[in-house]
Amino acid sequence: MFGESDYSFSYQSDEVSIRVDPSGSFHLYTRKCGPETITRFISGSSRKIVINPVEPVNLPKEVTKFLEIHFAPLAIEPDSRETIYLTFPIEIGVFLESKGDFDVLDIFALSRPKYSLYGPEEEGIITRYHESAVSSQVPVVDRLKEGVLMLSITNQSRNWVEVSRVVFDCSSLFLYYGNYVSMAGRMNILSRDIADIKCEDRPLEEGMVASILVTRVRKTLIAEKLPFVMEFGIGD
Repeated sequence: MFGESDYSFSYQSDEVSIRVDPSGSFHLYTRKCGPETITRFISGSSRKIVINPVEPVNLPKEVTKFLEIHFAPLAIEPDSRETIYLTFPIEIGVFLESKGDFDVLDIFALSRPKYSLYGPEEEGIITRYHESAVSSQVPVVDRLKEGVLMLSITNQSRNWVEVSRVVFDCSSLFLYYGNYVSMAGRMNILSRDIADIKCEDRPLEEGMVASILVTRVRKTLIAEKLPFVMEFGIGD
């Protein structure tokens, strides 16, 4: 499904179908996913469409921009570094291209989102919540539903620290796709409760393609954004 095509594109599976058909002087985009059917008329001569994984915080609209991944507790010794692999949810974006610019035509997901509260009720943040197994290598995933996160964890504190979650600000994610969807991130632990989190702009394998993301199309990304600080704890 993922990639760039002209309007002859069509995709059919048990879970989703997408097609673009001529309709008079326009084209008709139709997407069926579960019980939902979406149609859009398209005008213009570009006839280029791009479908790729996007940040998983667009559905439903404006709930949160934060992604929280929860996993089994991992004890990290002082002044050490560990790399683990986790899964994360994805949404799928459909974009129209004209003269190098992109516009969002459709966003959908094949799994239902879950939400949580990170931090205390009075000052915490709502997050898109996902539970993941911990792996020492790239796990097998359904690339239409989940991606693979390579998380490098550095414990800069002087104590053993137990970590069981990571929170990303999705306005500064970088996603790549190929045989699977990938993201690379780093977690710098400063204490038992505080860590800096940052997504890195690099694929996990050669040949992967960078995703067009909704934040960039809508020009909501702040260049050179500082790492997100997890200040409400990194464990249960």
